[in-house]
Amino acid sequence: METLSRFVATVRLACTPSSKAWLAAFVLAVLLVVGYGASFAPPRDFPSGSTLRVVRGASVPEIADDLSTSHIIAHPLLLRAVLRATGASGSVQPGVYLFAKPENLFVVAYRLVAGAYGLPPVRLTFIEGVTVREAGAQIAAAFADVSANEFVAKAGLQEGYLFPDTYFFQPSADTDIIIETMHSNFEAKIAPLSDNVRASGHSLSDIVIMASLIEKEARSTEARRMVAGILWNRLNRGMPLQVDAVFGYIFNRDTYSPSYADLKVDSPYNTYTHKGLPPSPICNPGLDALQAALNPAQTSYLYYLTGKDNQMHYAKTYAEHQTNRQKYLR
Repeated sequence: METLSRFVATVRLACTPSSKAWLAAFVLAVLLVVGYGASFAPPRDFPSGSTLRVVRGASVPEIADDLSTSHIIAHPLLLRAVLRATGASGSVQPGVYLFAKPENLFVVAYRLVAGAYGLPPVRLTFIEGVTVREAGAQIAAAFADVSANEFVAKAGLQEGYLFPDTYFFQPSADTDIIIETMHSNFEAKIAPLSDNVRASGHSLSDIVIMASLIEKEARSTEARRMVAGILWNRLNRGMPLQVDAVFGYIFNRDTYSPSYADLKVDSPYNTYTHKGLPPSPICNPGLDALQAALNPAQTSYLYYLTGKDNQMHYAKTYAEHQTNRQKYLR
């Protein structure tokens, strides 16, 4: 009866307050349990430890038949009757369900309405600066039903707007759910910065693009703010940004030490041959890089490099920059 009560409570929440479907659920359940209690018992050949996927958009008859064919329930018509009488037919949650042990029909119905999958969530951590391509590889490794190519195809235009963070997804999560979750997180993170974006005089798009460059070019907060100041200075002076990190994005490589041939590649993302910001972000920046783009260091530097000592070195003139190259890169 405890399961029955939980089922009725779940249905009640799924229905409108005026529908009275929860009352119908309770009356029907009592009558059926009294008259046909054995019919709700799990089949003797219940496949303990098996999983079953409820496809998004599947009808209740289809779901009931699948459960019956899989020997999870004995009588699909009873499941359909319970869900229909309670008004919960439209509340079945799609996804993958684990049936670890035999469960009666009311437990199965409750789980379908509540989305109680019985599986632990999938934990995924995306580091700051992850690209859609890299995220796709992670997701495909964690979800058998999601391909990297599918994720890249759907998320490509969202590059920069999928917030890098640790997520706990249901095992049934699909590409659309993952993208929506990551994008919603981005919107939640950027919302408190909306006044800063307006005050900056730049569009959100420009801030995100700049942050994506900063994320790939600098590691510490101080260095990010300094690089931001330098890159905004170069933009204001009409100088090409000459950011090496774009070449990793152009060539889909994890490293981005460009050759002389790379510097001439015909791409709108080539910041050596094209002035201004790239057309879109080159990765998904974290909060620190976004804040650096909004709060750049006030500096007269125009050049920077990361030396073999793993330190950032800055210069005001090209001659000083060349000196730094000789000193710190050889």
